Amino acid sequence: MSSSLPTLLHTYQNHHLDSTRWLQYMPRADDIIVATSLKSGTTWMLEIVWCLIFLGQAAPPTPEHWIEARAGSLAALLGQLTTQTHRRLLKTHLPLAGLPFHPQVKYIVVGRDARDIFMSLWNHYANYTPRSYALLNDTPGRVGDPLPPCPSDIHAFWREWISRGWFAWESEGYPFWSNLQHTQSWWPYRQLENIHFVHFNDLLADLAGEIRRIAHFLAIVLPEEALPPLIEAVSLPAMRREAEQRYPDLDQFFQGGVQSFFFKGTNGRWQTVLSAAEVALYEETAARVLTPDCRAWLEQGRAAWT
Repeated sequence: MSSSLPTLLHTYQNHHLDSTRWLQYMPRADDIIVATSLKSGTTWMLEIVWCLIFLGQAAPPTPEHWIEARAGSLAALLGQLTTQTHRRLLKTHLPLAGLPFHPQVKYIVVGRDARDIFMSLWNHYANYTPRSYALLNDTPGRVGDPLPPCPSDIHAFWREWISRGWFAWESEGYPFWSNLQHTQSWWPYRQLENIHFVHFNDLLADLAGEIRRIAHFLAIVLPEEALPPLIEAVSLPAMRREAEQRYPDLDQFFQGGVQSFFFKGTNGRWQTVLSAAEVALYEETAARVLTPDCRAWLEQGRAAWT
């Protein structure tokens, strides 16, 4: 457990990311940042927090304030944040070592078993359209190689993703960014008052309890009678309906559109896909990258919290 505050160690720049954009972010004391590696329930957590911010009120559409996403206009995003008068919600996929840390900001870190993340990521990556590749690879300012096409074989993708890094200081996550190291970078700071860990498994098992804990962390009063409609609002069918209305052209970027982007949201599918040798690759990487307590939490959730 670290007794000091996090420090900025790495710059993340590739087809998706430009972590230097965060240097222009001006935090407010009540800002909230949802931090995930990827495919860990990011959109789900954003929806939960947004519903809590606007509890009992008509809410505007849930924002996608993703600062390090280099394909978007940083000036436009910062302009939106500046003019917002309500509590602000942002997201990041950066490891803590690549993110400027602000003690006045609340961070919610969402984790998930890497093998379950892989299955969701495969669906996500395999459904990129040519327009997605063009947006990521052809937007000016890309540092490094373009995002390669998704392998046609899930097993080939697994072998690269679990045992190769995109950045020199990482050893897994290719061709995106670290997955295991992402969580490990946040883990030593989990006792800081402004960092809160949530596990995907626990959201599935006890959504009401996790929402209560999140509300407490954010100092939001959550009346018990407000909980059932909130849970309904963040259900997968409700989120799909909202996304279909808000992103009618999502199928230009993902084959299958909203139905593809919001896929199954379930765990354990890897057990019928990965061979014993392929699971052994995970074991080797997890032992190398994760401390035992962080690994236990990623695989088990709250039951393993220390």
